[in-house]
Amino acid sequence: MKGVHRTVSSVRLWDTSGFTFPLPPGHPFPGRKYQALRQLLERADLGRLLRTPAPVDLGAVLAVHEAGYVERFLQGRWSDREQKRVGLPWSVELVRRVLHSVGGTVAAVRDALERGIGVHLAGGAHHAHREFGRGFCVWNDLAVAAFHARDLGVDRVLVVDCDVHQGDGTASIFAHDPAVYTLSVHGAANFPHPKVAGDLDVGLRDGAGDAEYLRALHAALRRALEESRPQLALYVAGVDPYLRDQMGRLALTAAGLRARDRMVLEILWERRVPVAIALGGGYTEPVGIAARLHAQTVRVAVNVFARR
Repeated sequence: MKGVHRTVSSVRLWDTSGFTFPLPPGHPFPGRKYQALRQLLERADLGRLLRTPAPVDLGAVLAVHEAGYVERFLQGRWSDREQKRVGLPWSVELVRRVLHSVGGTVAAVRDALERGIGVHLAGGAHHAHREFGRGFCVWNDLAVAAFHARDLGVDRVLVVDCDVHQGDGTASIFAHDPAVYTLSVHGAANFPHPKVAGDLDVGLRDGAGDAEYLRALHAALRRALEESRPQLALYVAGVDPYLRDQMGRLALTAAGLRARDRMVLEILWERRVPVAIALGGGYTEPVGIAARLHAQTVRVAVNVFARR
């Protein structure tokens, strides 16, 4: 990244919070946190960095997902089993959201390669497999963005997945692809069941806190970098390891999550590895807590980028 001019104003935050979709009362998907996150960033004078991504090109999606699955989703012909597996009711609005959300991670990858860093204020749909969606994940934006990076001349990609849930879909898609190395640091006893082995999986016990988590992540990230020697990193910065997260089962504090983000980003900067960030999960009640933790990740990313 020699020669990259780094200032706060050169960071772009790809925002899909305007693409809402209907959910039944009491549904666990935290859709409202994205609007809350946007409001927090605007109050913190980061609103000028917000951009709306274009919808993803379907050719990029078809490089990852089976054509029949893609068509059934676009046309609203999901089977009951498919809809139940994803856990989201189909709607035209959901299609629009998915198209732009996957486009957001693709845009973040382009920014990473051109500017050193890219940030998508959603994404991280790591449970989506080639032929089916799962766990609120319809299409795997990480996999689509990794394939897109190849078209831009990237030969080696590292996925650093710090969502509390293991990235089974990403691991499955790249199981036999040496160009993409998947690292997942997650709760061992948490969803999904069964897990799909990636290149390096670190499963932590229920209740693991800041010190245990950070030691494990540091060792795993150093190993993953040595084994993958990436030209690009995709960082899934889920805040669901937080101690009050309703789906987390780990016990990180806000300070621990901030230290995690700083560790990952500073190690990648040391190695001169461009990084695209997707925010991943966060399931607190109220959702404003998750929004504040996501905003913290954004601030860490902006600060690390601007001072280098």
